[in-house]
Amino acid sequence: MIEPITRACVVDASVGVKLFLDESLSDEAHELFAHLADDPPAGLHVPDLFYIECANILWKHHQRLGLPAGQAREFMSQLGLLALQSTPTAELVSEALDIAIDYQITAYDAAYIALAQRLSAPLVTADHKLARALAASPVPVRWLGDAPRPPDPW
Repeated sequence: MIEPITRACVVDASVGVKLFLDESLSDEAHELFAHLADDPPAGLHVPDLFYIECANILWKHHQRLGLPAGQAREFMSQLGLLALQSTPTAELVSEALDIAIDYQITAYDAAYIALAQRLSAPLVTADHKLARALAASPVPVRWLGDAPRPPDPW
């Protein structure tokens, strides 16, 4: 189990869309956002490509799984209202390319790692394969499924 996140973190699109799509780990995503979104010393950070990646995921759900177009648009609108601190990818591309080459991951995924390195913050992802690929990186990468849960009231 990972230790609780009590400061800033970077979240990727695999985590962000779970706020709107009923999927495995959606509850954990809601808990993470509720815990950090409105906490000024903490915060949720994303590279600006987060939004287009989320739009693409919603589009895939529309095309493949029948998510109504209106609902996908509403989810995207709500996503834009979240308290996320966005960094332009233009500021991250050099580091992202190096990370992509070093860890054999996409430059898209590497942009999240570059931002996490810049902020000295962990990356939280629901992409188990990405978390495993970066296990040896100097940036703490946390799989959302390892998030600590509140104690059971029973």
